Amino acid sequence: MRTEGRTVDCGERGSVSAVVAYPDDFKAGHSTAVILAHGAGNDMTNPLLSAVHEGLAARGFLSIKFNFLYTERCRRAPDPAAVLEDCYRRVLAAVRNDATLAPAALVIGGKSMGGRMASHLAAQGEPVHGLLLLGYPLHPAGQPTKLRVAHLGAITAPMLFFAGTRDALCSLALLKHTLRSLPRATLHVVDGGDHSFNLPKALKRSPAEVIDELASASTRWLHEVVPPDATEVRHGR
Repeated sequence: MRTEGRTVDCGERGSVSAVVAYPDDFKAGHSTAVILAHGAGNDMTNPLLSAVHEGLAARGFLSIKFNFLYTERCRRAPDPAAVLEDCYRRVLAAVRNDATLAPAALVIGGKSMGGRMASHLAAQGEPVHGLLLLGYPLHPAGQPTKLRVAHLGAITAPMLFFAGTRDALCSLALLKHTLRSLPRATLHVVDGGDHSFNLPKALKRSPAEVIDELASASTRWLHEVVPPDATEVRHGR
């Protein structure tokens, strides 16, 4: 595996940094690419996001992570949803149109808010082969009645939700209830995990073991949902 820094043009708002992680057997036009966005309170250097990003590349997937505009400018407060979506959409376009990458299939997602923005794009019709959601923020902390699910029914691509049993932003019971109406959704539960999949010491599992669980489960799911002859998504088919 090797990594490479990139810059993505976001028009009049400026540009953002991205990192591409290449699998050892990478060939342009033959790889499944996974694009991951960070959560609201961190940037693309977040340890969990970075570990999954590299773990997927080590398992044979072209993996891309990137900053949103507000983190690129060292601001703490996230941009409005429309700006976040536009940034993500431009990263998607950059990956699709780059002849040195040319993914045969494209999966999007991310940690918490980043995954939520990916789901917005998919619900709006962005052509992707799947969604990988690490700690989907189903509701604000302590406000389980304010569900962020209205758009999920419009998504036609397969979805993989990772959820911890101690996630303050995602009641597991409410998530399971939501997913019953989404036939293409898969749930992977991390026992004892909080919103960042940190575990209590009593479980005696290391962070590396949790990352291996996330990356391995993602790999199995990706092999199931992305067909070997996947149509090139950069053409929007």
